[in-house]
Amino acid sequence: MSPTGRPKDDYRRAQHEVAPVSAPAPRWGTRAIGIALAALVIASFASLDLRWREFASADAAARMAAFAASFFPPESSPAFLGRTAIAALETLAMSVVGTALAAVGGLILALPASGFGEGAARGQMPGPAHGVSGLVRRAIGQSSRQTARLALNLLRSIPELVWAALLLIAAGLGPLSGTLALALHTTGVLGRLFAESIENAPPGPADALRVRGIGGGRVFLFATLPQIAPQVVAYALYRWENNIRAAAVLGVVGAGGLGQMLAVHLSLFQMREAGTVLIAMIALVLAVDALSGLVRRRMDS
Repeated sequence: MSPTGRPKDDYRRAQHEVAPVSAPAPRWGTRAIGIALAALVIASFASLDLRWREFASADAAARMAAFAASFFPPESSPAFLGRTAIAALETLAMSVVGTALAAVGGLILALPASGFGEGAARGQMPGPAHGVSGLVRRAIGQSSRQTARLALNLLRSIPELVWAALLLIAAGLGPLSGTLALALHTTGVLGRLFAESIENAPPGPADALRVRGIGGGRVFLFATLPQIAPQVVAYALYRWENNIRAAAVLGVVGAGGLGQMLAVHLSLFQMREAGTVLIAMIALVLAVDALSGLVRRRMDS
């Protein structure tokens, strides 16, 4: 007999008689969004004067080839190579410092943005979770969360070049404005990624410390941070790869490094010198990408 009291044959037959699960029909809202996106793409192509025929013409190809040939042979004098190496180190330092500052700032903003400090309002920390005190703490937690999210959205919505142009007024020409521009934009990007990591972290270890009266800072350091540390490092390395490219370009607005050298030599039509700077940019980006990828592979293994 089966556990339900029916004969075994009936029990097995009932187990195998599973109603087929049909895929849910797409909703009209999803179809409307798809149609709107397709219409937007078509309208974008139709509204832009892209002139594909002129771009693909033989004359355009000849002009681009002549422009590319003007960079060769690159300038290779020892004095110029020395200046290029110093600018490359400056660009590397800008990317490292900017990413490090952004990682710290992003982690600080990620805590309220993720709602990590709202544990008390949910009754996970000692203290009244109901009544006037609970309402006040919930209101403060929600306000902090919305403010932090607004700050992260604002920081990452402004590109690095715009931040650098704004900071040139206060910091002047040089690597300081470029470093701060990288830090501000990347803080918004990393803060959002870190907040999602905190939200997705298993809450068990943190709750176990909260019920014992341990403060929120130590809860984060000893329960949540160890769980999200691999993601934090991976996100920071990924943004470093992006920041080394951005740092190489920020000099166009006077933020120092290889970008500033490139802007100067291009404005003076010194194409061979500009070619050397471009080669240094490419080599620096490839080196940072290789190093970042190696560290991530070591972390995964």
